[in-house]
Amino acid sequence: MTTADVPTLSVASPPTLSVATLAAPGGPLTVAVAPDGVVHRSVFGPAEALADLPGSAVVAPQDLPGGVAEAVARYAAGDAEALDGVAVHQPGGPFLQAVWAVMREIPAGSTVSYTELAHRAGRPAAVRAAASACARNRVAPFVPCHRVVRSDGSLGGYAYGLAVKRALLDHERTSRVGEGNPHDLGVSLPNPR
Repeated sequence: MTTADVPTLSVASPPTLSVATLAAPGGPLTVAVAPDGVVHRSVFGPAEALADLPGSAVVAPQDLPGGVAEAVARYAAGDAEALDGVAVHQPGGPFLQAVWAVMREIPAGSTVSYTELAHRAGRPAAVRAAASACARNRVAPFVPCHRVVRSDGSLGGYAYGLAVKRALLDHERTSRVGEGNPHDLGVSLPNPR
């Protein structure tokens, strides 16, 4: 028997990302989580939005690795800091990583302007780049770009729509941590028109 005669077995490798949709303020939140519990992607929308990621498989929420499902459930139930400890990973250069790290330091229930975000990230003149980091954030709301608003207090943009951004901010402000937060910069949200 030659090696050409030996049958080969095709063994599918296990998925590298588990995808599930969870109930969250702002609507269904679909997450892609690695076996070590690190969130690699999240979107407000159905599981189909992430089901085509290479190496992913849709699973039931209780089958997500790590404590991601539990953290999102606690957040939805009113623990505005529940997402703070969830590990995330997303590609990006040093400035993007710095901006995303700063976003994770903004207390729940608080907002900062894009200008303040750039300043806190160490590049005060890079306001547009800081805004771009918000737009390129692939793991919202774990990296809470919804907490960044325009200097005039208006919401600015949000990849999932202003209604979702407002819902997240309102949820955090009415949750246990958000009420009377001494770190809030006093930016008030305008009423929807």
